[in-house]
Amino acid sequence: MNKKLIIMAAAIGLIIFAATFVFAWFTKPSAKAAVTEVVQSQPAAKEADPELPQPQIATTSAVGTPSAVGTPDRTMKKALTEKQLKSLVYEVREKIGEYDSKLEKLKLYEQRLRVVGDTLKKDIEQLNNLRIELASIVANLKTEQKKLLKSRVEIAKKEKSNLISIAATYDKMDSEAAGKILTNMSQPASNNSDDAVKILHYMGDRTKAELLAQLSASEPKLAAYFCKKLKQIVE
Repeated sequence: MNKKLIIMAAAIGLIIFAATFVFAWFTKPSAKAAVTEVVQSQPAAKEADPELPQPQIATTSAVGTPSAVGTPDRTMKKALTEKQLKSLVYEVREKIGEYDSKLEKLKLYEQRLRVVGDTLKKDIEQLNNLRIELASIVANLKTEQKKLLKSRVEIAKKEKSNLISIAATYDKMDSEAAGKILTNMSQPASNNSDDAVKILHYMGDRTKAELLAQLSASEPKLAAYFCKKLKQIVE
């Protein structure tokens, strides 16, 4: 808005300057009028001989009435000046119009930027919320992974041959006697529950089935525990 006021003030100043110039041009006395005043101011002693005819010179009156000489030039100059003023006013109006058009485009551009900025803010908020949710999910997965690793029953290569040999011995025993031994190994005080699961893993399928069936009647929780741990064995 300040630029528009500056442009209008400059245009008004130019118009006032041009009008002042034109007024001064038309109101100034002509050179011929100055000559007439000089001739009239000379003393009577220096006037020409009355017997000689004096030449007649067309002059301009004291009030500024123009004679026949020089009138077309002044009219042409006046016409040119008015044309220049009209052209100047037209150019100023065009500049003001261009400025208004650019100002409107800038306003539209600012509105679009605001809309885009608001959209970006919403997207950033959604991304931050998703990041928090993903971080929570990853933390839960890590916790579950740690629990799974702790619950696994790993069989080392060094103990595998010994476990196979012990399991073969249990296969030859009565299922009831083998079940009692594994039950005692699984007691919290002995802290050998993983060893009992490993031996059970390498026992034959028939002996294993008979042992779990017997335990399900006498020790149902222990039988369920063995079944769960057998799925978690990793060699």
